[in-house]
Amino acid sequence: MRSILPILTVVAAILALWYAATIQMNRAWTEDRAARAGVELSFTELVADTMSQSRPRLPAPHQVVVELWDSTVVEEMTGRRGWWSTGTLSNRSLIHHGWITLSATFLGFAIGTGLGFVLAIGIVHNRAMDASVMPWAIASQTIPIIALAPMIIVVLNSMGIAGLLPKAIIAAYLSFFPVVVGMVKGLRAPDAMQLDQMKTWNASGWETFAKLRLPSSMPYLFASMKIGIAAALVGTIVGELPVQQGGLGVRLLSGSYYGQTVQIWSALFAAAILAAVLVGIISLIQRVTLKRMGMAQ
Repeated sequence: MRSILPILTVVAAILALWYAATIQMNRAWTEDRAARAGVELSFTELVADTMSQSRPRLPAPHQVVVELWDSTVVEEMTGRRGWWSTGTLSNRSLIHHGWITLSATFLGFAIGTGLGFVLAIGIVHNRAMDASVMPWAIASQTIPIIALAPMIIVVLNSMGIAGLLPKAIIAAYLSFFPVVVGMVKGLRAPDAMQLDQMKTWNASGWETFAKLRLPSSMPYLFASMKIGIAAALVGTIVGELPVQQGGLGVRLLSGSYYGQTVQIWSALFAAAILAAVLVGIISLIQRVTLKRMGMAQ
C-alpha cells in the first residue's frame, strides 16, 4: 500500500493538470463558436464542450480511453471488418496496427541484442576493438533516427528489400547501443581479486568468461535490455512513417493528416502501453533468471 499510494497521487496530479490544460487549450474554439451563434455560455457549459469536441487541440483523458476501447474491443467485436465477423483483425484496429509494430520490434530487438552482445565481448577481450569500435558505437547514436530512417528505407527498397526487415534494422540500430554499453560494463564488473582467483585455479579464458564474467554481467544485461526494447519500439514506429504499410507509426501519421488528435493520442498511449508490457516481461524474466542463479531472492 505504501508503494501504491505515491503512484496514485502522481497519477491523480497528472490527470488534474491534464483536465485543466484541456479546458484552457480547447476553450478558444468553444467561445468563438458561441460568439458566432450569439450565445453566452456558463462555466459548466464551457467545460462540458471543451471535454467533448470531436477534434480538440488537446483531448481529455476520458476521450483517449474511449478511443482506445473503440479502436480495439469495439472494432474487433462489432466492426464490419472486425475479427468477430471476418475471423481476421480489422485494419482499422489498434490491435492490428500494434501487432505490425510488435513484429518488427521483436525482430529488431533480437538483431540489436545479438549484435550488441557480440560487440561487447569483442570490446572487452580485444584492445583494438575497445579503442576503435566503442567510439564508433557512441558516435552512431548522435545521428537523429528521424533523419536516418527514411534513408535506410529508400536504400533498402532500391535493393529490393522491403517489408519487415527495413523497420527491424532501424529498431536494431537503436537497441544495440544500450546492450553494448551495459554488457561492457557488466563483463568488466569482476574485480582484480576475482580474476586473480580464476588464474590460481588455472582457468582458461573461456572458463573465466563463462563462470565469472558472464554471470556477473546478467544484471547489467537485463537493465540494458529494458532500455533496448523500448528504443526498438520507438525505432519501429519511426521506420513505419515513410513506409506507410500499417503499424502505430502509420496510425499517428494518418491522424496527423486528418487532424484527428484523439486518434493520435490513442496511438501514443497504445505505444506506451506496449512499451510498458515489454519492459515488464523482461523484468519478469530477469527476476526468474537471477533467482535461479542465486543472485536475487
